[in-house]
Amino acid sequence: MLLAIDVGNTNIVIGVFEDDKLFESWRLATDNKRSADEYGTIIHSMFGYAGVKSEDIDDVIISSVVPSLLFTLEHMCLKFFGLNPIVVEQGIKTGIRICYDDPRQVGSDRIVNSVAAHTRYGGNLIVIDFGTATTFSCVTAEGDFLGGAIAPGIKTQAAALFEHTAKLPNVDLEIPGSFICRNTSEAMRSGLVYGHMGFVEHMVKGMKEEMSASLGCTPDDIRVVATGGMATMVESGVSCIDVIDRRLTLDGLQMLHDKNKGLNKKRVLQD
Repeated sequence: MLLAIDVGNTNIVIGVFEDDKLFESWRLATDNKRSADEYGTIIHSMFGYAGVKSEDIDDVIISSVVPSLLFTLEHMCLKFFGLNPIVVEQGIKTGIRICYDDPRQVGSDRIVNSVAAHTRYGGNLIVIDFGTATTFSCVTAEGDFLGGAIAPGIKTQAAALFEHTAKLPNVDLEIPGSFICRNTSEAMRSGLVYGHMGFVEHMVKGMKEEMSASLGCTPDDIRVVATGGMATMVESGVSCIDVIDRRLTLDGLQMLHDKNKGLNKKRVLQD
C-alpha cells in the first residue's frame, strides 16, 4: 500500500492507496507544533479505524508547501514505517516540463495537480486549486507547465477582513441570497463569494486568451479543471469551470509515486 501525504497551509490530506485505487483518506489541521511522534500516533489511530496496518505500507510520498513540517513528517515516516518517503521536489520525474523563470519556486501542490490533470484529462488545461490560496496553473497538451497566478483564497480573504478591521465580524462562508445585502454579515458574504466568482471568471478569460494566442488554438479548446475545498461553491456561480475533481491532488501523488518508484529505500532504524 502507498501512503500519500499532501501538506497544505491549512490542512493535511492523507490517503492510502491499494495499487492505484484510493482505499481511504483523511483530513487533519496543519499544525507546526506537532512532533513526529504526535503525527505518527494520529495516523496510526486513523489506520485503526480503517483496518489498515502499518506493515501494509510499502511506500510513502509527500508533497508539502510548509517547509518546516517536511522534516517532521520525514522523521515520522522513518520512525513509524521504516521508510524514506519520496518528496515532491525538484529532480523527481513528473512527465511535465516546468517553463518557469526558476522552477524551484513552483509549489509542489501545483506540480502535483498539473501532473494529475495532464494525465487524466489531456489537452490544454487551466487547473485551479481553491485552498488557502487560489492558484491557477496553465498546462499544455504537450505537458508544458506555462505558469499561472496565485491569489488569496476566499477563507484567507475573510480572515483578513476580520483580523484587520475593528467592526467586521468573522462570517461563515456560504452563498448569499443577493448581491445587494442589508446587513453586514450578508454584505461580507456577497463581497467575498461573488467577488471571488467574478475574479475567477476574469482570470480564466484572460488566461484562455493568452494561451490560445500562443498555442494556436481557440479559447474553447482549453478546459478548466478545479479542485480544493471551495471549488463547488465557486463553480455554482461561474460558467468557466468544466470539471471539479476533488481527488486531484491525492491521485496526482499516486501518479508521481508510480513515476518515481525506487527513489526511496526501506531503512531499519538503529536504537
